[in-house]
Amino acid sequence: MLSIDITASAQDYLKELLAKQDCEDIGIRMFVSDPGTPSAETCLAYCRPGESEEDDHQVQLEHFVAYFEKRSLPFLEDAVVDYSADKFGGQLTIRAPNSRVPKVSDDSPVEDKINYVLHSEINPGLAAHGGMVTLEDVVEHVAILRFGGGCQGCGMVDLTLKEGVEKTLMEKIPELKGVRDTTDHTDRSQAYYK
Repeated sequence: MLSIDITASAQDYLKELLAKQDCEDIGIRMFVSDPGTPSAETCLAYCRPGESEEDDHQVQLEHFVAYFEKRSLPFLEDAVVDYSADKFGGQLTIRAPNSRVPKVSDDSPVEDKINYVLHSEINPGLAAHGGMVTLEDVVEHVAILRFGGGCQGCGMVDLTLKEGVEKTLMEKIPELKGVRDTTDHTDRSQAYYK
């Protein structure tokens, strides 16, 4: 059972917003970008007919339909969408206490597995040099990464990529075929090793 609470005040507020759109049968769609990572953000968007995904979880509320991205469901557990009116109009708030909690299992998408390894095992070591690495995309089972902070432009980044990041990711995630760095390393302003 889905444990996401869209309060009555939030539903009333969203109903008014949806009524202002030039579209019949418009609903909302909720998802988490970068789920299970420190940079996770819970998002709520308009969902016009045909914009939902086939595997979205659909809930018919009193005045509209809410769609929840399947991949995001574990991270939306215990989420609350609320609206509080005030003298300035009011504020819609989304609290998703599990959005940043890593929830990875054998059947998790490869992106979630990569993000989990990056944030729990690789980035803590890179942070000692003021660096970090993030996942940009996965193309044909190859992780496309971007280095930042002290790793961008660092003279040791090739060694870090091959002997640290790639080796760890390939050991932990067998379905991964390789790793590619798309960082512009010409900017050496923050590089740990010049």
